Amino acid sequence: MEASSSLCSQVSGFSLPKIWLCLFLVLVLQNCSPALSDSPYLVGMGSYDITGPAADVNMMGYANSEQIASGIHFRLKARAFIVAEPNGKRVVFVNLDACMASQIVTIKVLERLKGRYGDLYNENNVAISGIHTHAGPGGYLQYVVYIVTSLGFVRQSFDVIVNGIEQCIVEAHNNLHPGKIYVNKGDILDAGVNRSPSAYLNNPAEERGKYKYNVDTEMTLVKFVDDESGPVGSFNWFATHGTSMSRTNSLISGDNKGAAARFMEDWAEQNGIPKQAAPVNHDGPESLHMASGLPRRVSSIIPEPNEITDDLVQLASSYEASGGRRLSGSSITRRIRSAQQNRPKFVSAFCQSNCGDVSPNVLGTFCIDTGLPCDFNHSTCNGKNELCYGRGPGYPDEFESTRIIGNRQFQKAVDLFNSASEEIQGKVEFRHTYLDFSQLEVNIPTSTGGQQVVKTCPAAMGFAFAAGTTDGPGAFDFKQGDAKGNAFWRLVRNLLKEPGKEQVKCQAPKPILLDTGEMKEPYDWAPAILPIQIIRIGQLVILCVPGEFTTMAGRRLRDAVKTVLASDNSGEFNNIHVVLAGLTNTYSQYITTFEEYQIQRYEGASTLYGPHTLSAYIQEFQKLATAMVADKEVPTKFQPPDMLDKQIGLLPGVVFDSTPHGVKFGDVSSDVPASSTFSKGSIVNATFYSACPRNDLLTDGTFALVEKLEGTDNWVPAYDDDDWSLRFKWSRPSKLSSRSFATLEWTIPEDAPSGVYRLRHFGASKPLIGSINHFTGTSRAFAVR
Repeated sequence: MEASSSLCSQVSGFSLPKIWLCLFLVLVLQNCSPALSDSPYLVGMGSYDITGPAADVNMMGYANSEQIASGIHFRLKARAFIVAEPNGKRVVFVNLDACMASQIVTIKVLERLKGRYGDLYNENNVAISGIHTHAGPGGYLQYVVYIVTSLGFVRQSFDVIVNGIEQCIVEAHNNLHPGKIYVNKGDILDAGVNRSPSAYLNNPAEERGKYKYNVDTEMTLVKFVDDESGPVGSFNWFATHGTSMSRTNSLISGDNKGAAARFMEDWAEQNGIPKQAAPVNHDGPESLHMASGLPRRVSSIIPEPNEITDDLVQLASSYEASGGRRLSGSSITRRIRSAQQNRPKFVSAFCQSNCGDVSPNVLGTFCIDTGLPCDFNHSTCNGKNELCYGRGPGYPDEFESTRIIGNRQFQKAVDLFNSASEEIQGKVEFRHTYLDFSQLEVNIPTSTGGQQVVKTCPAAMGFAFAAGTTDGPGAFDFKQGDAKGNAFWRLVRNLLKEPGKEQVKCQAPKPILLDTGEMKEPYDWAPAILPIQIIRIGQLVILCVPGEFTTMAGRRLRDAVKTVLASDNSGEFNNIHVVLAGLTNTYSQYITTFEEYQIQRYEGASTLYGPHTLSAYIQEFQKLATAMVADKEVPTKFQPPDMLDKQIGLLPGVVFDSTPHGVKFGDVSSDVPASSTFSKGSIVNATFYSACPRNDLLTDGTFALVEKLEGTDNWVPAYDDDDWSLRFKWSRPSKLSSRSFATLEWTIPEDAPSGVYRLRHFGASKPLIGSINHFTGTSRAFAVR
């Protein structure tokens, strides 16, 4: 404002036309120059649907070949924030409702951004991170070992993620406005337990004594406030695995972190944010979510609850199932979302951190045959790992466990959001480089106080990798804590690739089951070139790592970087907040401490590059931090491979869909009972003759809809397949059948308005010859009291 006042004083006393010119220039300066804003940053938020194929595709995470997607719990999103200095540097952070980031996804997203914006967004200032849900479609990574169970590369999974990331960044870019950022921290004590405590106990007692818990309990949250719209979003980092949903679940889901994001975005919408802030009720989850704990998006045209009458019951009974009918296209399925596009949107992301040994199954691990606790050192039951499972807080209901762990993160995030008062101020900076982790020289201290040079190894996976974890046990006779292996599986291994003596020595004491770093047919089985990255926004420092650090490994890395930054005498890095963003930019499995590696539980067996992997990360991140303090660039000698053209996909496409003679797609197979009335908390379902969801993912749309009757003949959307309360389940009568069914299952929320409702299904069918045809159909109407 000082600039515009000075300009007016210079033209005072001049002619009337010059006064008008002065006023015009004042308006231009006030409205078009972000540099005159009191806010230190430009802030933009965006989100977009990345829900992949809801049929036939293996889910990524558990490596269970029988876990095939067959419906939607709720939709997956890519969420982004952009922070920029006016006329200065900027950074992008994207959080995916996906198991992890993928190198080939990152490469192709950056190519698209370069095509749109030139060099504005690039590998140095863009970070893409995954929440580690184990309930999303796989097949979108480029290395063989990560796509074996998905029958190779799945182009549809890959495309929807790349497109969704691009679109959420575009939205965030278009939403850039002057704003402020705040940071806050707080503890959650009941959302994670250490699933490998015997390995954690191998860390030095003195080091363990610094910490009260064997998991990190701290959540760090940043709050974004637009100067005009008020709060527009929040991102937080907290460590717990995305394994509340089990290895047998077949519905696409964001698991506990995706659920927490839904809950917080719904809370914001229901409380008028981004227009204004609102308090959270601390009386417990029931007070916020009602008894069912089902916050959801709901059309704003739904009125206040009204009493159900006999006339409405009779009205409901007059609406029979509509029968299937063809649609001109899929755009009608997007109307709920598109109707809200012009409204300010609150974006909330629950990001992953050093979750390597942290499970959300907080009740402990038990044998499913006896109910007794599992063996402490090996997580076995009478020597069998496949009988040992962790129990979530909603046991035996995995959906309830997901809701509870999600709700605990959500409640803490709202607390931190509402009480955030520390404003972030300072430079926007970033450092990034690629490293060859298969042969990286690392300086480590010796017991005599000197220095020793060691090397990392080509990637390899140990026997205990095949044992799985208590979140998802493996099979056969593998077990965690196996530092020897056995002769039979060595023979099987050698049929693929026998590791050489140097590799065996380098990886010791890990007994090598799969020598993935040296397996090159039909193309690379595991990565060697990895990115590391530091993003700084004022006193917030984000360490972007391409894997799953265990609790203590993450602590060591954060402390090492913080020590380097704090050594700067300018005071610029005082009171910094260092967070670790796991599973970012690409994926390279686990990183344990040297001591945990010796125990060879699942995480140690999955630490690809040998016992000195963590030391390598610490050394190289210290170099990035040193360069940031010295304001120097970091050169890179390497680039990761782009193997998109080499990818092999063996998943058959959809040949055609069919229905019985005389039946149309969208017709009801099993309807809601006639003249039925349901109470809150009840479950309503209907089954429709359907087609394969792979024909059209209905991105930003819906396969399932609950409609409410307004007046006597006006059906309005109330809930869709992105709502917690509505599940879309797809099935075939047999594996090779061309017929399929869609079941819509609605758990009526306690806060659902009384009235007349019906269920509607959308889909797309593929004929043997010709193009895709979209269709819809509705159930019989019913009353809700």
